[in-house]
Amino acid sequence: VQLQASGGGLVQAGGSLRLSCAASGRTFSSYAMGWFRQAPGKEREFVAAISWSGGSTYYADSVKGRFTISRDNAKNTVYLQMNSLKPEDTAVYYCAADLYPTKIVAGIGMDYWGKGTLVTVSS
Repeated sequence: VQLQASGGGLVQAGGSLRLSCAASGRTFSSYAMGWFRQAPGKEREFVAAISWSGGSTYYADSVKGRFTISRDNAKNTVYLQMNSLKPEDTAVYYCAADLYPTKIVAGIGMDYWGKGTLVTVSS
């Protein structure tokens, strides 16, 4: 599975962005998917994850209620809708795939990583 994230950009605080992660490969629907982010000078952190079916979702406390993860298995794409953005959401956002959503939430041993997309939130 190859992953390509897109949709980042510059937005004012309070604004919204939607990130997309397009996957290649016929096994996309078998994988749980997740989003991580890494701010300058900080370690990469878990943001959100979704099970292979889309039936279960998981969020970091810092984004709960503001971000929504979803997926379209017919389009091999996972999305991250980000609302009410804050300057502290500024980071490079990465998508990842693993068979187990619990591993994504724990941030350990992802099977696949995509290249990141930069989100900058101005105050």
